[in-house]
Amino acid sequence: MTNRRTFLFQAAAASAAAAGENRIVIDPKPLFEISPYLYMQFMEPLGATDSSVEAAWDYDTDDWRKDFVDVVRDLAPGVMRFGGLFSRYYRWREGIGPAANRPWMRNFAWGGKETNRVGTHEFVDFCRRVGTQPLYCVNFLSDGEQRGDRTAGANEAADWVSYANDPAHAERKRNGAAEPFGIKLWQLGNETSYGRTTFSKDESIAHTLEFARAMKQRDPGVQLIGWGDRGNGSDLWAADLLKQAGDQLSYVAIHMMGQSPKRPDTVLKGNRYQANPERAWEELLDLSNNVERRVAELESAMAGSPQGIAITEGHLSLSPHNANPILSEWLSAVYHARSWNIYQRHGARVKIATVADFQGSRWTVNAVMLPVPRGNSYLMPAGSVSRLFKKYNGTSGVSVSSSPGGLDIAASRTDGKIYLHVASLEYRKAIDAEFAVAGMTVKGGRAYEIAPEDLRTSVNQDQPAVFRPREAAVTGGRWRFPAGSVTAIELDVA
Repeated sequence: MTNRRTFLFQAAAASAAAAGENRIVIDPKPLFEISPYLYMQFMEPLGATDSSVEAAWDYDTDDWRKDFVDVVRDLAPGVMRFGGLFSRYYRWREGIGPAANRPWMRNFAWGGKETNRVGTHEFVDFCRRVGTQPLYCVNFLSDGEQRGDRTAGANEAADWVSYANDPAHAERKRNGAAEPFGIKLWQLGNETSYGRTTFSKDESIAHTLEFARAMKQRDPGVQLIGWGDRGNGSDLWAADLLKQAGDQLSYVAIHMMGQSPKRPDTVLKGNRYQANPERAWEELLDLSNNVERRVAELESAMAGSPQGIAITEGHLSLSPHNANPILSEWLSAVYHARSWNIYQRHGARVKIATVADFQGSRWTVNAVMLPVPRGNSYLMPAGSVSRLFKKYNGTSGVSVSSSPGGLDIAASRTDGKIYLHVASLEYRKAIDAEFAVAGMTVKGGRAYEIAPEDLRTSVNQDQPAVFRPREAAVTGGRWRFPAGSVTAIELDVA
C-alpha cells in the first residue's frame, strides 16, 4: 500500500519529469549515518622530497606554525592520519622525551633525514588544537621490506598503544602528559601489497592477527584498520582478510593511488593541459569514474561484513611526480569534488577517506601549502573543496532521485536542513535548477559557492583566498550553478 510519504515523493518526481530536467528532487529519508571521520587528512614526513612536517614546525617559537594551525582548524578534518611509507622505518620511541635528546633518522622512503621534533605528544597536541581525531599508522614489520634496525614488530606497536592510552603509564606522565591520549584509530601497515619486496597476502593476514591481538590486549577499545588492497596482478585481499581476521578489525583500507591518465595522447602531463584545458577537464572527469569503480569493487568484496571502508590515502598521480601545476588551478576541482561526492554517496560503507596529501611546501597534491621560510598557509583546490563539503554537511545520507545531467550531487540531512554538495560537470554552460524535497516544503536556504569565472584560476601565496566561497541566499527555491562551480547548498525545510 502506498503511504503518504511515498505518494508525495512519487508526485515530486513526476512533477520534476513534467517540468523537464531542471529539478533536483531529494528523498529526505535518512539512509545511513555519515561518519564523523569521513573527511580525513593525511600527514607524512616527506624528507627531502617535500619539507612537509618540518615546514609546519616553527623552530623560532618551538611550536607548530600558527598560520598552519589556523588554516587547519578552519579546514576541520574529522581525523588526521600520521604515517604513510615513512611508517615502515619509524620507531615511535625516538619521538618522545626531551626534544634535545631525540635522535634524527634517515628518511628511507623520501630521502634526507627527519629530526623527530614532531613525535607522539606534538602530533596529538596538534590534533586537539584543530579539533580532529589522531590516527597512527604503525610500523608493521616494515610491510615486509626489511631495512636493518628500522623494522618494528607487534610488541612495539602494543607498547605504543599502552604509552598513549594507559591512564597509569608512568613514562608518558614523566614526559609531561598526565592524562592518556586516548588514540583509538590505528592502521596496521601501509600499502602492504604494493611493491615486490612487501608481504604476501597470507603473510600480511597472519601478521594482522598477531598485531591486532597484541594491541587489543593493551586496549580492547582500539579500532584497527587492516590492509585490503590487491598486490601485483592479484585480486583484492579484503575478502580473505575479513574471513580470517575480521573479528579483530573495524575497517579495511585501500589507497586511491594510480589515478593517472591512460590515454596515450593525454594532456595531463606537464604543461600540455594549458593548450587544451577543456580536454584536460574531460580527462579529469574520466579519472573520477575510476573512484566509483574502485569503491564498488571493494564493497562487493566486503559484502556481508560489518567493517567500514577506509581510503587512507588518495590523490591524482600526474607527472611531474606529485607536482603538476594543474592541481593549483580550479580545473582540478571537478575531480576532487566528484571524488568526495562518491565517497559520501557510498557512506554506508565508506567511513574514512581523503582526496589529497595533507601539507607541504612543494608538492601540488597537497591540501595545504606552507610557504617557506615565511608566509601564510593556504588551501589548494583539493583543500578548498574538502573544507566546503565538510563544513556544510548533514549527519545522515539521503538520496537524490533526479537532477540535471550536468550536476554531480551528494545529499545529506540534519533535522530541518537538507545539504547538497553540487559539482557542475559543465565546462562552458551554467545550469539553472529548482529544489524539491519529497513531502516537505523548501522555506529558504543559503548557497556557498566557489565559481571562478576562469577555470584556469590558480591559488598561490600572492592570492591565497582566491577560492574562498561566496555566500548568498537561496530564493524562490532555485539556484544557478555556474560552469565548473562547486557549491554547498543548505536548504531549510518543513
